[in-house]
Amino acid sequence: MKKSILIPVASVLLSALVLFGASHALSGIAIENGRKEHLYMMQTLLPGSESFTVEEYTGEDANIRSVHKGENGYVIETVTAGYAGDITMLVGVSNDGAVTGLVVRHLSETYGLGANALTDTDFLAQFLNTSGEAAVGETVDALTGATVTSKAITRAVNSAVAYV
Repeated sequence: MKKSILIPVASVLLSALVLFGASHALSGIAIENGRKEHLYMMQTLLPGSESFTVEEYTGEDANIRSVHKGENGYVIETVTAGYAGDITMLVGVSNDGAVTGLVVRHLSETYGLGANALTDTDFLAQFLNTSGEAAVGETVDALTGATVTSKAITRAVNSAVAYV
């Protein structure tokens, strides 16, 4: 009777050990892949820049989380409050203050409304090549049914442009 329990317990322990070892061995690869993806995204948002250095941000704008300096501008990571939670974005801004690209990295907005900010290219494209104060209802058409989300994204872009 004791032998019948010992074999399954030993195989479960051995399987757990193998999975733990594989997870530990692959964690470095996952971190490196994340770094490469982030660099590629920043190069896409700020065309012409190949490398980036992190600059310490000590300003008063609470929307700015980090600043990455490229050869011809900056990629600014912002976090603004949306309708259902924080919205994290990366915004590329050239040295002359024009938005060169932007991407929503994370949001928890309402499906079918604010969550459309992830995929609505017409909405996001309104910000490209702007360099002044964008305002929902004036220079930016809001996402249908998602005014709070639209204003949060607009604040994020305005913060990035104001930094540069």
